Amino acid sequence: MIKAVFLDIDGTLIAHEQGGVPESAGTALEEIRRRGVLVFASTGRHILELKKLPLENVTFDGYVTLTGQICLDGDENLICETAIEKEDVDRMLHIFNQCETPVVIVEKGRMYINFVNDHVRRVQKAISSPVPVVGIYTGNTIYQFVIYARKKEALEIAGNLGGCVITSWNPEAVDVTSKKAGKARGIRRMIEKYGIRQDEIMAFGDGENDIDMIEFAGIGVAMGNAEEEVKRRADYVTDDVNKDGLRKAFEHFGLL
Repeated sequence: MIKAVFLDIDGTLIAHEQGGVPESAGTALEEIRRRGVLVFASTGRHILELKKLPLENVTFDGYVTLTGQICLDGDENLICETAIEKEDVDRMLHIFNQCETPVVIVEKGRMYINFVNDHVRRVQKAISSPVPVVGIYTGNTIYQFVIYARKKEALEIAGNLGGCVITSWNPEAVDVTSKKAGKARGIRRMIEKYGIRQDEIMAFGDGENDIDMIEFAGIGVAMGNAEEEVKRRADYVTDDVNKDGLRKAFEHFGLL
């Protein structure tokens, strides 16, 4: 019996071509919550970003954010956190301060970029998000970096980070996160808190940083618009986010 679903946001819950959450997905989530199924966000985004997205009609019971590095309950109380280690922070700060490649620093309470160019504007437009503000690092704990570059280029720029992994979430942007985090690890902590077993969860995603949670979940679902590697790792491939994929998967597995 499925007791919780974990949802990636971009390309899974939000259809950016439509400018928001498809109506079928929103009503489906309302229905499964009424049936007692918990709904969690599981995203590479910061909680501050989620508040700026068209998610006002979706109720979440908790949040796995920053690819599992900060997990919050439904009231945004901290459940667990994993920061990037100092050696990797120092390496990335050097890249940040060089200002040759756009890099975002993500802290617990803010996120900011070293400089903005057309590359950044193009990527942010594709995910229906404002361009990050330009800022200066002041010594706070860092949980994530975002490099605006293709993955191959990002690996050349920052590939010697011993304690981090680099995963793409857009053809022209990647996240740099701790190897000790990941969506699957974040979800494990969440279900421990809520008393839910691994085989009682479903996870939905479409990108590289969703693979570990799709493999971890009792049922891992790839969206029809997902990358091919994500589809290969999933238990089930549903329809495109723009074609009622979320609702169709719920119906297929008897949640609706």
